[in-house]
Amino acid sequence: MAEHEIEDLVADSVRVLDVRCGDGDPRVRDWFGVLYGFQGGYDCSFTHFRVMDVLLRRGYTYRFPVDRHPDHAERAPYFDGLTGFTVLRTFDEGAPDFDGYGSWLEDGYVQPPFLYCDAGTALWRRMVDAGRLHGPDAVPLGRARLIDVVREVAVAAEKEGDRELIGQWYAFGCETLVGGPAGCPFDVAELAEMPAVRELRAVVRRTDALPVARRSPYAAHVEFADAEELETWWWEL
Repeated sequence: MAEHEIEDLVADSVRVLDVRCGDGDPRVRDWFGVLYGFQGGYDCSFTHFRVMDVLLRRGYTYRFPVDRHPDHAERAPYFDGLTGFTVLRTFDEGAPDFDGYGSWLEDGYVQPPFLYCDAGTALWRRMVDAGRLHGPDAVPLGRARLIDVVREVAVAAEKEGDRELIGQWYAFGCETLVGGPAGCPFDVAELAEMPAVRELRAVVRRTDALPVARRSPYAAHVEFADAEELETWWWEL
C-alpha cells in the first residue's frame, strides 16, 4: 500500500463514518482526530480538502474569513497578500528546540479567501479564547483509541458493503491497531476479550474481508512478527 493509499484509506473512513453516524454524534469529531493522527505517521500529503465539506459539517475543521485571524490587524499586508494555499506555522530548523514538522498545522492554514483551523490546534484555542467558537465547537477533542475508531469504521463500512475498507484496516494487525511504539502490550486472551477487537473480527468474518487484508503490504506476516503468537491468532479467524 503506497502512501497515497493511506490517504485514500483515511478519506474513505471519514466519508463512511459521516454517512453512517448520526448528525448529532459528537464522537465522530474525535474519531476524525484519531484518523488524521494515524495518517500523520506516514509520509502523506495534506488531504483535508478531499473531504472538507464533511470536516466542516462535523466540527473538526473551522473556516473563517482571513481577516478574522487574531493577528490580522497587526499583519494585514501579510494576510491580505496571500494568494494560494499557505500553512501559517513557520519553523527555525537551526533552533536548539527544533523537533521536526509534526506541528505544522497548529497555527492554521489559508486557502484564500478563507482561514482554516482544526479542532485542538493552537489557532483553534485562540479562536475559542477570542469568543469566535462557542458551545460544542469550543470543546476539546476527546481521547479515543485507534482500535475503537477502526471498529466503528468497519461497522459503518459493512453497512455500506465496503469489504475493501474493512480488509485494508484489518491488515495493519494488532501491533498497530492495539499496540503502540513498544508493540502490543496484551496477550491473546486479553485481546480476545476486548469488545472492539471482537467486533472488528466479527465484521471481517461476516464480510470475508481477510483475503483483502492478506493482500496488503502492511499485513504482518507471521514469520517476521515480533510476537508470533499474537499475529498467528490475528490471522486465524
